[in-house]
Amino acid sequence: MPTEIDGTLSPRYSPTYIRATWDGTGSVEDASRALGFSRAKGYDLVRSGRFPCRVLHIGRKTRVVTASLLRVLESGDPEYNDARSGCHPMH
Repeated sequence: MPTEIDGTLSPRYSPTYIRATWDGTGSVEDASRALGFSRAKGYDLVRSGRFPCRVLHIGRKTRVVTASLLRVLESGDPEYNDARSGCHPMH
């Protein structure tokens, strides 16, 4: 769930702000906060292949695909990285 303050989205992690300010990818830390969990939890989910958005490993860096994050924030449905490998049934 998105970070909330007094029932409204924190402006820094709202889909509108992300769409306007992020490039094609964002940090795991920022994406985790937008989804409502800690940096540590985000990296745990990345390591286990269960981060709810598409993640790219570029050299030693890990980046979250902005378009995927926006889809998850707007729909509430995760897009696990291994969804297309047959690990998660698609209906």
